[in-house]
Amino acid sequence: MNARSSKSLILMLALAAAITSAFAIALSAFAQGYGGLGTAADGFDVPSAESRMEFPRDHGAHPGFRIEWWYLTANLTGEDGRQYGAQWTLFRSALQPPGERANPGENAWNAQQLWMGHAAVTTPTKHYLSETRSRGAFDLAGAQAVPFKAWINDWSMTASATGSAGIDQLAVTASGTEFAYQLNLTAQGPLIFHGEKGYSVKSAGGQASHYYSQPFYQVQGELDLPGGKVRVTGTAWIDREWSSQPLAQDQHGWDWVSLNFDNGSKLMGFRLRQSNGADFTSATWIASDGTAISIPDGQLKLTEQATSQGAGREVPTKWKIQLVEQGIDVSIEALNNNAWMDTSFPYWEGPVVISGSHSGTGYLEMTGYGAK
Repeated sequence: MNARSSKSLILMLALAAAITSAFAIALSAFAQGYGGLGTAADGFDVPSAESRMEFPRDHGAHPGFRIEWWYLTANLTGEDGRQYGAQWTLFRSALQPPGERANPGENAWNAQQLWMGHAAVTTPTKHYLSETRSRGAFDLAGAQAVPFKAWINDWSMTASATGSAGIDQLAVTASGTEFAYQLNLTAQGPLIFHGEKGYSVKSAGGQASHYYSQPFYQVQGELDLPGGKVRVTGTAWIDREWSSQPLAQDQHGWDWVSLNFDNGSKLMGFRLRQSNGADFTSATWIASDGTAISIPDGQLKLTEQATSQGAGREVPTKWKIQLVEQGIDVSIEALNNNAWMDTSFPYWEGPVVISGSHSGTGYLEMTGYGAK
């Protein structure tokens, strides 16, 4: 090995050690409730009901807040006639509040942002997943507003066309040991702001996040799976959210859905499970023309209908979902019951099929279900 190769290897090992050490620190904090999202936000920026989103600025990162994510889920149909799901997620987590950070100009290793990516492809019989991590140094991971790009290592979500507020076209890539994909997204409708103009309340105590979505993407792309490459088409939904303490300390997990109905309407909804057995719910009803109605706590009903076991856990993979005023009375059922994300912070995430008063497809995410 020559000197240059030795120096490269030393740099790579040092970077890996720094990332591992930083994530170990973060993981110890995350033992307090799911993902540590209920811990106090002292020193960090907090969401405000008076704040208004601005674009393109808010497509980029918000380093003053403790936690943030860029989240893609896609319901796809292959040229082989099978249904598929795809997920792409970039998480940013700040190690320290802004006023306590070292000057990054002193040493690139002092970058105080941790980045983590999750990617998955779900088929009716298989669930492929991958996780990757990085510190926010040496341009290895990040998110910029103009031109929009979110990336970690060799995964990326990159704008190829931008409208007045939303991102009209996106190219998304990711890969793992058993899969890869390239998806091209085209927006067919507006951005949707959850809660009060993007201020999304998460508890009776007032915990909140800034939260918007782009649920109107059409998709064309290709999956590369162990059985070969498959051309796919379908729909995609992107969520953007940032906060510093989005959960109350007694909230230990959530059940979240994004539903695309065949008549063009859509529903985002979640319940946050509390240690006293009560729930806090919120939803956004989205008409086919993009008109959105915020649904307050207590109106959305999510009822478990069947559970499945996987990865040593039992999770509900069939649900009844009701929203009376909008005439929603549906069942959702997982395409694959074993869509468990066995990552640093384990959770279940996968595509669902909708039946009942409305038909369609969507995604289900469930967190905070412990091992049995």
